[in-house]
Amino acid sequence: MITPVDVITISDAAKIWMTRCELEKLERATLHSYRGHVANHIERKIGHLLLTDLSAVHVREFLDDMLRDSTRAMAKKCLTTLRSIVSAAQERGLVLHNVARDVKLRRAERHEPDRVFPTKAEIKALIATAPPRHQPLILTAIFTGMRMSELRGLTWAAIDFQRSIITVRKRADRYCDMGNTKSRSGRREIPMGPQLAKVLKEWKLSCPAGELGLVFPNGVGKVETHSNIYNRIFKPLMLECGIVDDEGTPRFSLHALRHAAASLFIEQGWPPKKIQTMLGHSSITMTYDVYGHLFHDPAKDVDLMGEMERGLLAA
Repeated sequence: MITPVDVITISDAAKIWMTRCELEKLERATLHSYRGHVANHIERKIGHLLLTDLSAVHVREFLDDMLRDSTRAMAKKCLTTLRSIVSAAQERGLVLHNVARDVKLRRAERHEPDRVFPTKAEIKALIATAPPRHQPLILTAIFTGMRMSELRGLTWAAIDFQRSIITVRKRADRYCDMGNTKSRSGRREIPMGPQLAKVLKEWKLSCPAGELGLVFPNGVGKVETHSNIYNRIFKPLMLECGIVDDEGTPRFSLHALRHAAASLFIEQGWPPKKIQTMLGHSSITMTYDVYGHLFHDPAKDVDLMGEMERGLLAA
């Protein structure tokens, strides 16, 4: 029996959308996030509304409530989820127009703190201080720029010591389940320098064995959790290196190792497009948004301004 369009609520539309997400076999972590958006925010605030009655005013009020009750990041995620719910309903002919797309969340760049990346001195300290058991992971993160999920899912089969290439095809999610990279751009080949290759060859001899053949497993050869890597490896390492804020709290998350790699790539003068490929970014815009300021050379800019002045005033 087909449900009449005029009695379908936002909650009903959300269930239809979630079913499609499940059929598309999205990652368990992604489905978990979507269910949270729906159950904790969308259904509570506007789930009772009829889909055909949903207006831009309702969406704006929903977004304003989100901004009052939650973080800006969560408000943005829930707006995106709501847009997807209505879009799926539109594809089924349940609604003519996606009013959720008419409501925008302004970017608040002036409120965002500046991104702080590890300095070269801090990078050197992390490498020099890391204990032998953890140095292969720290070095691989810094010299490849791989995401922590990709490092947690890296297998020895993906490392070609003959060609000095690491092939990224897999990742481990928050539940320690192995799967493909999130996007096609995440699939890539990363060259290894001779020092990293040497360290990994030596590490392979003592690496805990397991069915998955992981490069950085836990003590019994299984996928290591993100929290264990941070709390048992990276956090103590930062404390030992004195990489802390004024209150003595470690300054960085594990993602800082990826930032460290990007800063080293840029320092070497690699073109932005190559860095995009190395990092597995989906677009060059993403690379510029995160690392654009590192491409600038203030001293060179001063010289260029001087040349411009001399050229104009000498004319």
